[in-house]
Amino acid sequence: MKAQQEWIDIAVSALDRAYVPYSHFPVGACLVSADGAVYQGINIENASFGLTNCAERTAFFKAISEGKRDFVHLVVAGHTPAPISPCGACRQVMAEFCTPEMPVTLIGDAGVIKETTVGDLLPYSFTNQDL
Repeated sequence: MKAQQEWIDIAVSALDRAYVPYSHFPVGACLVSADGAVYQGINIENASFGLTNCAERTAFFKAISEGKRDFVHLVVAGHTPAPISPCGACRQVMAEFCTPEMPVTLIGDAGVIKETTVGDLLPYSFTNQDL
């Protein structure tokens, strides 16, 4: 499934609200649930760097805290020359709550886009089947 322009716009608009006083590296996300609800995420830094939260996880945590568990698409935007790449922690959260086939759209500056899936981003993920 190709990302809808509305979802792309939501992810890109989040870049302006990211709280990034240390890295100056804003990231925005738009997570779409199965019922069509959208959840915008931003990265939120902290002076204690380990407490920083990524945009993707912010979007997931907002949706999950509101009872959503079924997701159909994630869009991630950043000010990078190539499409932005989610960190490992975000990929693991995606694997926890999404099917490997769920589409993920990655966006860089100048509208550079890569369409991929959760499974392509994190092959051999650790899941509840490994417990």
